[in-house]
Amino acid sequence: MALTGRTALLAAIGSLPVGILAPSWTGMLAVNAPLSLAILCDYALAAPVRTLRFTRSGDTSVRLGDTAEVDLLVANDSRRRLRAQIRDAWPPSSWPAGADQEASRHGVTVPAGERRRLTTVLRPTRRGDRQADRVTVRSYGPLGLAARQGSHRVPWTVRVLPPFTSRKHLPSKLARLRELDGRTSVLTRGEGTEFDSLREYVPGDDTRSIDWRATARQSTVAVRTWRPERDRHILLVLDTGRTSAGRVGDVPRLDAAMDAALLLTALASRAGDRVDLVAYDRRVRARVQGRGAGDVLPAMVEAMATLEPELVETDARGLSAAALAGAPRRSLVVLLTSLDAAPIEEGLLPVLSQLTQRHTVVVASVADPRVDTMTESRGSAEAVYEAAAGAQAQAQRRGTAEQLQRHGVTVVDAKPEDLAPALADAYLALKAAGRL
Repeated sequence: MALTGRTALLAAIGSLPVGILAPSWTGMLAVNAPLSLAILCDYALAAPVRTLRFTRSGDTSVRLGDTAEVDLLVANDSRRRLRAQIRDAWPPSSWPAGADQEASRHGVTVPAGERRRLTTVLRPTRRGDRQADRVTVRSYGPLGLAARQGSHRVPWTVRVLPPFTSRKHLPSKLARLRELDGRTSVLTRGEGTEFDSLREYVPGDDTRSIDWRATARQSTVAVRTWRPERDRHILLVLDTGRTSAGRVGDVPRLDAAMDAALLLTALASRAGDRVDLVAYDRRVRARVQGRGAGDVLPAMVEAMATLEPELVETDARGLSAAALAGAPRRSLVVLLTSLDAAPIEEGLLPVLSQLTQRHTVVVASVADPRVDTMTESRGSAEAVYEAAAGAQAQAQRRGTAEQLQRHGVTVVDAKPEDLAPALADAYLALKAAGRL
């Protein structure tokens, strides 16, 4: 038998999806038939959620620290007006802490047969790929008493790239490079440099650069100018083992090493040198090889975007083998790793000779400024112990660096914000000395 009257109305309300009506309304519906009818009609007039169509557009990559905009196009193909709250869900690391609730929610009204564009502004706090989760829609009736709710999968990926904060140092390093290239009045010479041209002698020039044959043919003293050799090979080796996961200040050691690698890549590619990259711990995590000067830096940024430290001890022999395989002829090999005594003495030193015999080797490491602060502690027994521990850590680090230097390795040990310019300076010094 068909239900009629109040019984049919309550049965229809009882069939509404769970969660559409607030629990506090349950008692009211049992005694208030007009309100129940209004809610039922409001629910029936709400635009359906399943027939909505969504498409995405917008940014697919962004540097860490910048913002990305992702557009969501909502198409209402039904015959009812859509009045909805839409949540465009992304991982929590897509926004600073506490900011995601506001950024991901949108109120929208879409007439029947029309479309509307919603923009979600992402502010990622970590590198890597950020993938959209689901789009949840709550479609309200014209009275706002009841709503339909459902979710749609609308895939989209935004790759968060390294910030490359050290690019601010690039103009000054390029000026120094032009100086080495002989394009300014300050000219340098090293055993590996190449003859460029002749010019008139000016006071202060190195007398060893005077070309006596050319001088004899003219009325002024002629000097040779030199330019550093080009087309040298540089291999950057990023250690992604457990020591790279340690945080120094606000960033992991790996991120500081990446920033230094990017500055050196930008500088060396401008100098006419070829730059490759290998990221390694117990296996190769990323590789960039054989890229031209115009696209090597973007390739490096893309390769580094998804790199994360692995909580394993780096296989030093495997790292050395990967470096040798990536540099078949004489190269500048830059190891971005830790200067902690144990990994160096037990891992790197036994295999270091294989690298130094064939290549010029630079070891670059991130120093913790907290250690310097510890050594200055005074005023209590605890502070004195802290100062002693800091001094011991500094002494061990200096001892490790000296061991590497005795093997012919150039050591760059600097704080996170200073590592990139210090490594660039070391490269320029080697280039000026003709050691590449």
